[in-house]
Amino acid sequence: MHYLDYNEKKQHGTGEFPLEYYSVDEHHPRYHMPFHWHKETELLFVRSGQIELSLDGVSHLVGPGDLLYISEGAIHGGDPINCVYECLVFDPKQLLMSLPAVRYYLRKIERKEVIVQQHFTASSQITACADVLFRLLSNPPIGWELLVLGKLFELYGLIFEDKCFEIVNAVPVSQGKIWQLKPVLEYIDNNYRLPISLEDLSRIAGMSPKYFCRFFSAIIHRTPIDYLNYYRIERACYLMETEELTVTDAAYECGFNDSSYFVRIFKKYKGITPKQYMKIICRS
Repeated sequence: MHYLDYNEKKQHGTGEFPLEYYSVDEHHPRYHMPFHWHKETELLFVRSGQIELSLDGVSHLVGPGDLLYISEGAIHGGDPINCVYECLVFDPKQLLMSLPAVRYYLRKIERKEVIVQQHFTASSQITACADVLFRLLSNPPIGWELLVLGKLFELYGLIFEDKCFEIVNAVPVSQGKIWQLKPVLEYIDNNYRLPISLEDLSRIAGMSPKYFCRFFSAIIHRTPIDYLNYYRIERACYLMETEELTVTDAAYECGFNDSSYFVRIFKKYKGITPKQYMKIICRS
């Protein structure tokens, strides 16, 4: 999954079967998850280790056997800790809503009449169902599409059976404000190679710099400039690993005009120098 695209525009799966599965470990070029969102629903299941993930401003520490339900449009991102995790990105409208009886339930989710619980801990009926679902996806047998659809129907059935949702009459004001971050994140995604100031970002959000800094930090858990540097370093890692850019070229490609400053910032976020990182890539 291209976690470095804030608003993922790629086709997940195929038009006939809009569902895509990803298995991610520390050797995956997109192991870390900068903040992003997509129009599809995502299920994230942790096999080992932990991931600290923020979902629309709510922090979760997700451990082995835990499941996160990420609604369409939700801003999410996080940092794995010796983690192996799996993701399923799918469109419930195209996959599951052909029957009126099913539409009755899933449209409640689509219309935000109910908000599905975000974090399901291990050893529940729902995480047991998710475990089987992801095992089918990791090693698909003949007829896997039918089995996967069956498990998705079962998972949603359990969510409603166990009342793992909140009934809402209106979108909370705080949730509405989260959408003001999306053009800011898109701007960073499109312009990270260029100089970007706090004033630039606050103007895009329509806020004063002081208020914007507090608002951004409350949702993303980093200051805007700290997050911009974090994103640039993640992009540099991605380019060095997938496009085999040199350290110097990656630095300039990601908005660092001073290579020594790039090395210092890289070490701040990764704990090692870019050259040490490249050696690890070459060995893996």
